[in-house]
Amino acid sequence: MNENFPISTIQPRRKITGMSAILLPFTGDGAVDWDGFAAHVRRTAEAGLTPAVNMDTGYVNLLDDRTRQQALERARETLGDGAFVAGAFVGDHPGDSWNADAYLRQIDAIQNCGGTPVIFQSYGLTSQPPDAIIAAYARLGQSCPRFIAFELGTMFAPFGKIYDLDTYEGLLGIPQCIGAKHSSLSRALEWERLRLRDRVRPGFLVFTGNDLAIDMVMYGSDYLLGLSTFAPDLFAKRDALWAAGDPAFYELNDLLQYLGFFAFRSPVPAYKHSAAQFLKLRGWIDSDVTPPGAHRRPDSDVDVLRDIGQRLGVVEGSR
Repeated sequence: MNENFPISTIQPRRKITGMSAILLPFTGDGAVDWDGFAAHVRRTAEAGLTPAVNMDTGYVNLLDDRTRQQALERARETLGDGAFVAGAFVGDHPGDSWNADAYLRQIDAIQNCGGTPVIFQSYGLTSQPPDAIIAAYARLGQSCPRFIAFELGTMFAPFGKIYDLDTYEGLLGIPQCIGAKHSSLSRALEWERLRLRDRVRPGFLVFTGNDLAIDMVMYGSDYLLGLSTFAPDLFAKRDALWAAGDPAFYELNDLLQYLGFFAFRSPVPAYKHSAAQFLKLRGWIDSDVTPPGAHRRPDSDVDVLRDIGQRLGVVEGSR
């Protein structure tokens, strides 16, 4: 294989670890739909995926501390002893310093509810030099036995940063860091991480966040996706087909990718409204209302989403 073209080897029949970001739904009058949220957490877990709450898909950057705490508590109540992960988000501004104490408060809140933290980036974290970034994660590991790191491209959030490969290797050297979600939307960058992982720390989980290339699971990535919130049942089915070596994997993956291409077009953050429109079509939530400050899609998208849902067999009606 050409070392300058970092394609990883396809890994047939591997068991895929799937984590799915939970959309936070809202009622018609703009209140959080906690019943709809709990139902979606439950159906995601029952499908065999690990629910991920307070992620970008859950509008974490638009929520206050009380609402984020309620999401953690509702997830724990819904899942009992079941596993979940949750975003540790610290809102700051350009020029702010790294605030370890703020992160540790978020981590404590998650761990107190039995979740595993996913460390969101912030201006203070990503503005540091590489050695300081690695040291910051290591500092969090002193108070957190298991966490997931998160590289977030600026198309998703202005405070995000895709680390250089040396910095990424530094994350692999932190034992408490069990994996990292990679959201660059670049296959090549993710292939580089897979090859590094396989060489340095094979047990480390590379969670693809590439909603435009969900077949990265074929090459050894696992996933923590926003797209899977549209259809956790179908993602679980797709994963089982791959593990069984069933060629039906490809057709289902293609349809799910069609949904991803449509939902994650520019402006990318509006995919959350697409998710609400699709879940409403499925009868899983009653409203596609979004919180103040969220991007929205045109109403005309609903007809396209209905067609995709019918192709997938999860929305009533015939094509």
